[in-house]
Amino acid sequence: MKNTSLRMLILGLVGTTLVAAPIDFDFKDPKGVNNVIFKTDAPLESINGTATGISGKVTFDPDNPGAVKGKIVVQANSLHVGNPMQKEHLHSDKWLDVAKYPEITFEVESAKNVKTQGDVTTADVAGKMSLHGVTRSITAPVKMTFLKDKLKARTGKEGDLLVVRANFKIKRSDFGINPGQLEDKVSDEIELNLSIAGAAQR
Repeated sequence: MKNTSLRMLILGLVGTTLVAAPIDFDFKDPKGVNNVIFKTDAPLESINGTATGISGKVTFDPDNPGAVKGKIVVQANSLHVGNPMQKEHLHSDKWLDVAKYPEITFEVESAKNVKTQGDVTTADVAGKMSLHGVTRSITAPVKMTFLKDKLKARTGKEGDLLVVRANFKIKRSDFGINPGQLEDKVSDEIELNLSIAGAAQR
């Protein structure tokens, strides 16, 4: 009887461990739905654009969301604005210099003020952002929604989804992008709105 109880206890612990295992999510979206919206609101011009060349890996544990780690990568040449001349300027060596600095990255280091209700976790996520050859520490409010078994509804394949939403601001001067120049047309402060989903296929 004791041996049976011990075996049941061990099996229970193993089962719990398996359930609690962190999940690796891939943010390279074949549908091209993942995007970042950016906005500058200067006195003379308000410029809105998007970026869709997004990839990266994030490790997320539904039972311990505060342990989230990972890296999101945006291809700089995927940044798009409606005006062709503005886009050319944006990509040029006078601004983002996408040929020299092809990637914009954010690497997650820690999460604080973590709150979870149901499948939704909010947290202040701290990490390193690299843009235009400069790396800065930033903290952004992030909402992460874990959708178990919902990958099939999106792609037709079995697995889970992790939906990430974030809205925060950076300053281009912090990243050496024409600091103090042309601020009447391109504001120093840039608003970023991140809307992405990662897949964990089974």
